[in-house]
Amino acid sequence: MKYTQLGKSPLTVSRIGFGAWAIGGSWGTQSDSESMKALHIAADAGITFFDTAASYGNGKSEELLGQFRQERDEQITIATKIPPAPGKWPPSPYCEQNQRFPKEYLTAKLEERLRLLKTDCLDLLQIHTWTRAWNSNPQTFEILQDFKKQGKIKAIGISTPEHDQNAVIDLIKKGMIDSVQLIYNIFDQEAAAELLPICKEYGIGVIVRVVFDEGSLTGKFDKNYQFDHDDFRNRYFAGDRLERTVKHVDAIKPIAEKLHLSMPELAVRFALSHEAVHTVITGIRTEHQAKMNALIGDKEPLSKETLKELQEHAWNRAFWYSGK
Repeated sequence: MKYTQLGKSPLTVSRIGFGAWAIGGSWGTQSDSESMKALHIAADAGITFFDTAASYGNGKSEELLGQFRQERDEQITIATKIPPAPGKWPPSPYCEQNQRFPKEYLTAKLEERLRLLKTDCLDLLQIHTWTRAWNSNPQTFEILQDFKKQGKIKAIGISTPEHDQNAVIDLIKKGMIDSVQLIYNIFDQEAAAELLPICKEYGIGVIVRVVFDEGSLTGKFDKNYQFDHDDFRNRYFAGDRLERTVKHVDAIKPIAEKLHLSMPELAVRFALSHEAVHTVITGIRTEHQAKMNALIGDKEPLSKETLKELQEHAWNRAFWYSGK
């Protein structure tokens, strides 16, 4: 496994991260014992960066990670997120920032994260979404800066809104954040045009999410694939979306076969090949996934020729996250 400093932050992260959404139970049935085994196998394989959120199982994912942290001797880094107070998701431009992220709400959510993760200082606290309508007066991040001064968090981040990732560029330029968690994969390459270069220019830590396009870029789905009834991907791939996606994935498979790579490895190495990217979150819920994803952390960037070939598979699907 390779490791790197997360931008200019004080954090060191493994190049492969553990995405802990599934262990919160939002991707179908998941037992705590399965989750703990996957976490320990991942750490044994060299993964030291774990990403979770308050909304992943309403704190369930964080609770498991807090228990896991106490069972490990080595230094691990855990990033979590605070969502806006209940209301429209993603926040409307007409939402008032002080109603969705009031100080008392942020303070209560911070204390809850500290309790669940069994620590007195969070490694990385991220705001779970944003709207550019709040950029003129980003008071939310001023509150987080106070938490940082109090020694309750080491670094501050933002998870980009799926429909408008460039909304966070103003926050970067104002020096309000240490890291950005963004969507970047073979299908969704928009971040390479502006957001990733700006992150590189300002020394911002870059955490890539959705590298497998919620599983499709692993190549394991066909058009008739059935998700568990409580799996959020029933919405993500609703209607004809899964069938359309499978056709696009099938067009990429010959590239992986030519290089003698699995589809998951091709997908992850595509994201890691961008010079602005520090770590890639891979969703993990099983021991096998933990072992296989960790192995990619030692691999070299893809060749310029392969990257150019994959750039041709960028696919603008508009906004598929309605009702997330």
